[in-house]
Amino acid sequence: MKSLLPHLPRPALFSPAMGASPSHVPACPPPRAQLHPAPHVRTRLPPRPPPSSSSAAAYKYAAADAASPTSAARMDGGAATDAEELRADFLRVLRGRRSDEVELSVEPAKPVENPLYQDANPPSFSEEMQSCPKENIENLKELIKEENVYLITEKGEQGRLPLLIISLKEDIVRKRPAVVFLHSTRKCKEWLRPLLEAYASRGYIAVAVDSRYHGERASSLTTYSEALVSSWKKGDTMPFIFDTVWDLIKLADYLTKREDIDPSRIGITGESLGGMHAWFAAAADKRYSVVVPIIGVQGFRWAIDNDMWQGRVDSIKPVFEEARIDLGKSTIDREVVEKVWNRIAPGLASDFDAPNTVPAIAPRPLLIINGANDHRCPLAGLEVPKSRASEAYEKAHCPENFKLIAEPGIGHQMTPLMVKEASDWFDRFLKQQ
Repeated sequence: MKSLLPHLPRPALFSPAMGASPSHVPACPPPRAQLHPAPHVRTRLPPRPPPSSSSAAAYKYAAADAASPTSAARMDGGAATDAEELRADFLRVLRGRRSDEVELSVEPAKPVENPLYQDANPPSFSEEMQSCPKENIENLKELIKEENVYLITEKGEQGRLPLLIISLKEDIVRKRPAVVFLHSTRKCKEWLRPLLEAYASRGYIAVAVDSRYHGERASSLTTYSEALVSSWKKGDTMPFIFDTVWDLIKLADYLTKREDIDPSRIGITGESLGGMHAWFAAAADKRYSVVVPIIGVQGFRWAIDNDMWQGRVDSIKPVFEEARIDLGKSTIDREVVEKVWNRIAPGLASDFDAPNTVPAIAPRPLLIINGANDHRCPLAGLEVPKSRASEAYEKAHCPENFKLIAEPGIGHQMTPLMVKEASDWFDRFLKQQ
């Protein structure tokens, strides 16, 4: 199977033609809103030095990245052009730490009998996911079709992307809408099965993956933490968000070629880390036509500038502790946080932060769902992204395609209301009218 990813410098994957709105989505011409960058936004990332295992090299590049000059040059054109340039820049960063690229291929897999959760006390039940709307089908289990496959997205151990695909059995192949579901930190694709079956009952092809260093791509309770620390030390991988986004671009290559999936009706959603994956994958690839990140969207630069980074840092603290030691600090502070982000996910707190990547999803339907009291995704940090996104959707003449819900009194947790709102959003924009 030939990948649709282009060879630089021709980012053909993101051509305007591939971003055409499906007929069932309210028609919107390409937005022309001028999205002015925040002062920290750079025009281009600096050239990356060769990977090194030395701690000095680990933060030498991070310091240079943080000190790069600012420029508004990239944002002088219309929003559609800005988004295309942003996607091309992001793709260059994703490619910068790839092992050798390979032609996308598919391999058979078996169901996972004992899923690996990177938690000493693994979860066993989710009331939130069980609450997902589903059709009342008496013999649903008998009608479920389960597929387990691997996509080979690049060379190397982490280049094998495990998929769990759930749908209803049908005698005649027809094009159906699909939704990609992404798990949170330390969980895996099997955790999402209640959502997959609920969506399948409603006529969707439901797809879940193991993100990098999770599930079948992990070997111990510390695999993900070790990968983050290694990224800080060596600078040769991007296990926090970006490497999985690469996989999701490859996944879109696969899904759009399936005979049973309508390539114009592919949605994407996720919880927490999965919400970040959904957000960035949609910003990078317009083939994800409807987007619902749940408790994932946040302002990384805003959190640094406003001393509100602690909640997010605590979720993957070992890498920040390692950086603190390497930087000769007694405590984790703003400088440590900024250098870690610049090192393990270049541009996360600058070029590719929410103020730029959230508006880049326009005019495709985007529902952002957060908790109003979420310390990992502070609501105040979304004021600028929300404002810019609203402007982009207004200029695209489809303000109804963008919505942000902040559930009152809720911290960093997915709730039945969030599950229901996401379900309704997908039904509204992905189901045939």
